Amino acid sequence: MRSAPEPRHVARFLVQEHHMHDPIPFDPPPRTWLNKFQDAFAGVYLGVVGQSSFLVHGLALLAVVVCGLVLQIEDWQWAAVLLASGLVIGLELVNSALENLARAITVNHDSHIDRALKIASAAVLVAAGIAIAIGILVFGPPLWRLIS
Repeated sequence: MRSAPEPRHVARFLVQEHHMHDPIPFDPPPRTWLNKFQDAFAGVYLGVVGQSSFLVHGLALLAVVVCGLVLQIEDWQWAAVLLASGLVIGLELVNSALENLARAITVNHDSHIDRALKIASAAVLVAAGIAIAIGILVFGPPLWRLIS
């Protein structure tokens, strides 16, 4: 009975196989700043559409802005809550991008892809937790003064 080939032999075979069917390299022409911004806004749209979590993030951001206006928070507080909110939304976009990329790579379960997606989700969770803590620190004292 033949034993399985050593991993280095498999890797050498795969490299040799790859050269037989070289893909056409992706070499796009230089883009203008306008094109880059158009792509970025298209990316926001693609990242948001069909993602139910963005409804929650959008409502939270609306609540933060309304509370900030009503409570007349200071400039540094605006900076803190908007930075935290932007971080959550930005990481959610990265998470959506990874989910789309994972679907493009394979329709089968892959433990590495599964781990990567869980880690990306964890990044959103950590940022959301920090954003909530910042919200409590910024909005807690003025809200407490209003109700006491």
